Amino acid sequence: MQKAGGREREAVSVDALARTLQQTLPDGSHVAVGWHDGANGSRGSVSGDAGAGMPQLAEQLLRGGDAAEHPQRLVTAWTFADGGRAAIAAWSAEPLPPASREAWVTMAQRLVAAELAVSRAQARVESLEKSERLQQALYEIADLAGSDLEMADMLGRIHGVVGGLMYAENFYIVLYDDARDSMRFLYFADRIDTYVAEPDRELHAADMPNSLTLALLRHGDPLIGCSEDIRERLGIISDTTHGPDARDWLGVPMRRDDRVCGAVVVQSYDRAGIYGDEERALLVFVAQHILTALDRFRAREELERRVEERTQALQLSNRDLQAEIIERQRAERLQRALFRIAELSITSETLERFYTQVHDVVGELLYARNFYIALLTEDAERLEFPYSVDERDPVRHSRKLGSGLTEYVIGQGRPLLADRHRISMLEAQGLLRSRGSLAHCWLGVPLFRNEAVVGVIAVQSYSAAISFSLRDQELLTFVAHHISIGLARKQAQDRLLAAHTELEQRVTSRTRELAETNAELLAQISERLRAEQQLTHQAWHDSLTGLPNRAQLLDRLNGAIERVKGDKGGLFAVLFLDLDRFKLVNDSVGHAAGDELLIEAGRRIVSAVRADDTVARLGGDEFAILVEDVDHLHAVEELAQRILAELGEPCWIAGREVFPSASIGIAAWHPRYRSGAEMLRDADAAMYRAKSTGRDRCAVFDEAMREEAMRILDLEADLRRAINGDGFVAFYQPIVRLDDRKVIGHEALLRWRHERRGLLLPAEFIGLGEDSGLIEEVDWLLYAQAIEHLAHDKGGGYISVNVSPRHFLANDFADRLLRMIDRAGADPHRLRIEITEVALLDDVPRALRMLRTLRSHGVLAQLDDFGTGFSALSYLHRFPIECLKIDQSFVAGLIGETQPESVAVVRAIQALAGTLGIHTIGEGVETEAQRIALRELGCTYGQGFLFGQPAEVAPKLVALTR
Repeated sequence: MQKAGGREREAVSVDALARTLQQTLPDGSHVAVGWHDGANGSRGSVSGDAGAGMPQLAEQLLRGGDAAEHPQRLVTAWTFADGGRAAIAAWSAEPLPPASREAWVTMAQRLVAAELAVSRAQARVESLEKSERLQQALYEIADLAGSDLEMADMLGRIHGVVGGLMYAENFYIVLYDDARDSMRFLYFADRIDTYVAEPDRELHAADMPNSLTLALLRHGDPLIGCSEDIRERLGIISDTTHGPDARDWLGVPMRRDDRVCGAVVVQSYDRAGIYGDEERALLVFVAQHILTALDRFRAREELERRVEERTQALQLSNRDLQAEIIERQRAERLQRALFRIAELSITSETLERFYTQVHDVVGELLYARNFYIALLTEDAERLEFPYSVDERDPVRHSRKLGSGLTEYVIGQGRPLLADRHRISMLEAQGLLRSRGSLAHCWLGVPLFRNEAVVGVIAVQSYSAAISFSLRDQELLTFVAHHISIGLARKQAQDRLLAAHTELEQRVTSRTRELAETNAELLAQISERLRAEQQLTHQAWHDSLTGLPNRAQLLDRLNGAIERVKGDKGGLFAVLFLDLDRFKLVNDSVGHAAGDELLIEAGRRIVSAVRADDTVARLGGDEFAILVEDVDHLHAVEELAQRILAELGEPCWIAGREVFPSASIGIAAWHPRYRSGAEMLRDADAAMYRAKSTGRDRCAVFDEAMREEAMRILDLEADLRRAINGDGFVAFYQPIVRLDDRKVIGHEALLRWRHERRGLLLPAEFIGLGEDSGLIEEVDWLLYAQAIEHLAHDKGGGYISVNVSPRHFLANDFADRLLRMIDRAGADPHRLRIEITEVALLDDVPRALRMLRTLRSHGVLAQLDDFGTGFSALSYLHRFPIECLKIDQSFVAGLIGETQPESVAVVRAIQALAGTLGIHTIGEGVETEAQRIALRELGCTYGQGFLFGQPAEVAPKLVALTR
């Protein structure tokens, strides 16, 4: 279609040129002009008056023929350097003198040459435009292949790309399996045919022999023309089940390694001849890139599938490995338990101690909160319980043998694992009778000596959540065997020791009593002294680092103040140190690692200061250093630099190399200080000044900082009072249509009417509001005023409010704003929110949900200061943005030295907005020249001092029209 248009323009141009030349000759003359352009291969139409056979003569001259001379005939033909040729044939109504004839021919040649140059320039422009559109389309297809879109969404976007290159309202993509002779429709879009593509459905050739698409796939070459003609050429019978006939049909195959693997088809039902050789070549080229995009999409899906399979395999391997590790750990615990039992039989001082330690060992292997050891007396008639710990039966008394669970195990000579049901069954059979509290699960194993049962070791549970298993029974049985050996050895040792002890006791009993009395008295005195010393130390030192704490530091500071006042001179200072980004360490590697870093930081600070200086930890990551007896403040600053250098050395924390840094504030002695707490406060303020200027540096507290602190303190108090009063007001700046300056909306701007300082702009208090957290309440006051204004104004214009990223990403922002609109009775379609690019990129899924929720209720979003932030072009199309606000820096640059750069940026923003189907607003328009420049670049709306200053009361809003 584009080539046909070029030929039509060329024919019109030749005809007009012939008429122009004819007017330079006497009335009744005839002129014909023609050319062949060697640069682009086009033949200009031979046009002109048909009289006297001039067109035929011009054609003869173009082919290289000659013309007989005649007094009234003016002819010429010539060849260009690129192979092109031109010819002029004219019949003059009157003979012309030779000079006039030569002048006329020269003039005619120059006109033809100029027209041919114009034709070539137009052809080059059209070629460049087509190449640019094709290149942009291929880039878009490549980007879509790498995106995270679903297949249907990706193919829909590709359809849109092809539609930008040619008429493609009716468009589909099909894949072909030549081995199975079947095809699948991946995508199908048609305004008449209601067929719905099912990408997973395989259509066999045998079921659709008369399909034009199947014929294209088998033919293997592009097909173009009306459906009826193509079927006649290929010998295909008409079949209406395959869709209606098209007046113009273009299909091209997709090839992979010389094999046809699919096709792309466009068709028109209304017009014939809209697809030509150029469209066919273009679609062949695009089709191969579509195939590449599909291959990349499948490759990504296959990679994800393999990663998932590999992940599952690794999880199974990890599970087996964990099971093996647990089993090895269990075996190691069991081995350690046996070694310990053997050791206890030698090292335990008493049998009671032995029983207690054995209980601890068993408790490491299984649940043993309820545990007892029962032993037969030497006459085997009674049971004794030398050790028992139980939640419900705290004391077990010695008893005669009966029919309890313990006696059952002794009688059977083998372990018993019984739950409540089995215990009930044994009782019903008369084999035993439970004694004491009824257990939910009971496990007892016999203790042997010389193959004879001498006792029982038992554990039990009173909770249904805790039961014992056969593995626990095997474990306890194995342990019980070693306990029996250890118990026998311990009892033999105790009998031997008892004999020696009895003899020694008779000699030393009185001496021991006296010694014990004296030792007890000395122990009480020593314990009291140790307790007092420990309490004193804890009261004055930090428990983590062992450094002096805040209380000791303040005590020493107060002492230094008293000494300086008494001596009437001297200089000392306090340094307040805070580790930079310490929270990052806690959040990333844990609080234990953070404690390690604090201990290391304290050690480094101590190593950097003098021996007489006091280093204290105030809490968290804050330290303070008291420096006394200094000659001048420079010495204190040099000390601070040494501390920063020492802290800046890398260290290993929790297996990671950490590069700590700190910010230090310095407060030197001044007679105005009445206490150490005041000096520490000012040093803290100086530290925040150092941190705000870039971290890893120090700052000295001075009078300017003091005045600033007092000013900020007063301003914060005023800010809190203003929130509770009516100090904050909304000013409205008009947004106009650039053509006729008609107001279509207003932007609500925050102002503070301070009781003493007058009207304050946000720049004068917004930072304080953010630091104190009060700005959120101030913003909601502004929203309420703007919404109330909308509720009372019955016009059709809108009001936009600025929303910070902190507000926008709050979970309840949309609900709270919609509730406020509903309570005020305002129209939500007349409210806009202005957000920045940072708000979109912080949390893309949440931002998308928020914008969709607001848009569904009528509240639209505008992107403020566009072009100065991250310019997230790859994400912008995903968000429902109503308009882009061009930053005032670009608007200001439209006039002046930076005009080329600003014009290029604004033109790019306009092109992007046009692609997304949204409009733009130019901010900061201050001059008529800027308004005109914006309008010429395609910007529809503007805002700035040229159209009106922000005012407290906005004029009546007018209906929004575009």
